[in-house]
Amino acid sequence: MAKKLVIKVTAGADAPERCSQAFTVAAVAVASGVEVSLWLTGESSWFALPGRAAEFELPHAAPLPDLIDSVLAAGRITLCTQCAARREITEKDVIEGVRIAGAQVFVSEAMADGTQALVY
Repeated sequence: MAKKLVIKVTAGADAPERCSQAFTVAAVAVASGVEVSLWLTGESSWFALPGRAAEFELPHAAPLPDLIDSVLAAGRITLCTQCAARREITEKDVIEGVRIAGAQVFVSEAMADGTQALVY
């Protein structure tokens, strides 16, 4: 089993099932003791902002704020630098614990020994 899981979520409210799956897998992995790094890109970038996850609804899915809290409690959430810039999101705007980093950091994490990467 991989020691670390890097998940990139590209979907937001535009593809709610895919979005929810990414956050659910990340939260379950954290709860299972796996080191998780969740990357917010594209439309999921908005969920780095306070209150935005509470606006997301998907029947029969765990509430997105709860999943985010689970990941932040024992994992890491990163907002893509370019995605943040395109949306005029800065470090002072994001939820406490969310960092902003670029492709170099993503590639470094994804290529590390013992790491499995997933993209949703």
